Amino acid sequence: MHITDPASVGFDPRRLQRVKEAMQRYVDGDLMAGIITLVARHGQVVHLEKVGWMDRENNKEMSFDAIFRIYSMSKPITSAAVMMLFEEGHFRLGDPVSRFIPAFKEMKVYQPRGNADYDLVPARREITIRDLLTHTAGLSYGFDERSPVDELYREKVWKRMDTDPGVTLETMIETVAGLPLAHHPGEAWRYSMATDVLGYLVQVVSGKPFEVFLEERLFEPLGMKDTGFYVPEEKASRLTTVYGPAEGGGLKVVDSATDSSYLRRPKVASGGGGLVSTTADYLRFAQMILNRGILNGARLLAPKTVELMMMNHLPGNGRKPDEPSYGFGLGGSVLLDVAGSQGYGSVGNWGWGGAANTWFWVDPREDLLGILMTQYMPGFVLPVTEDFKNAVYQALDA
Repeated sequence: MHITDPASVGFDPRRLQRVKEAMQRYVDGDLMAGIITLVARHGQVVHLEKVGWMDRENNKEMSFDAIFRIYSMSKPITSAAVMMLFEEGHFRLGDPVSRFIPAFKEMKVYQPRGNADYDLVPARREITIRDLLTHTAGLSYGFDERSPVDELYREKVWKRMDTDPGVTLETMIETVAGLPLAHHPGEAWRYSMATDVLGYLVQVVSGKPFEVFLEERLFEPLGMKDTGFYVPEEKASRLTTVYGPAEGGGLKVVDSATDSSYLRRPKVASGGGGLVSTTADYLRFAQMILNRGILNGARLLAPKTVELMMMNHLPGNGRKPDEPSYGFGLGGSVLLDVAGSQGYGSVGNWGWGGAANTWFWVDPREDLLGILMTQYMPGFVLPVTEDFKNAVYQALDA
């Protein structure tokens, strides 16, 4: 990958070195095993650095071609696939999902009575495709230990994924459709399996397996040769190990690079969190978005489509409840209040992260993007993404 002189696109080269220094501190402090950071401006990569290890137990230093589990960084890719079909006129964003997936026709909403009991009431309206793209459908994920709805997700969805050898994308989504909604469609933002539903929507509308659609319509045109739902045998040596905090400090292995489920073809192609990728591959996707839908002559999305994706679509121009400086677009978060975020950035920044602390953003105002690749869980308990972003922006001098 060619690295351009940072000064030629408005970066102070000396200050930009602070990015690597900040990441090195995480490795030296035994907080993370290894990290790759990339920064590009005006279509030119000006920073690409690696620190630490991709597999400490096997004495493998971090490599620029390392393959990462990107988890929820799959969501912007799936959302782009949906918008490609939207452009082709297969549906409108306000169309009910039940038009394509009938199991979502008559949804019920969980309504507590104020004690241990509850009612299931009819949803005030149907779930739309835009609801899925914005996580306002009322679906959930199973993360909230206090929520009876999430308890059902853990019991009905995730346990089935682990134990049912015959589960498919279709049967998984039908299971989700059979669970009560956490709120009425369109009324609140709740992170959820909505993007997995979108993956199945792509499959139904296109008439192709979801993974085939992504390969033919996104990965091949963009040259994303190392992105997919598992790591084939010939690339297995490039998979990173996932680490987490060990009792008493330091790191422990959470998912070994040599015995990971990502080394085998999955039963379900999860549009919400199933992809693996590399720094170079995700750069191609992110640069396409920043270029308003085109990369190296291959137009995947119209400029106006990308503009629509990067607008805040939350009801009443609302904010994410966990990040009140951000709204949410079609497939990614949107920065609305730079001062409120207590960090650097530009209004309109768009991006998303993954459960193992991978993260990216694009900044249309500065024609800038950043990508962070690491494998540490749980996600976003360490401020590595904020430290990365701040180190990038403090280096801008033009």
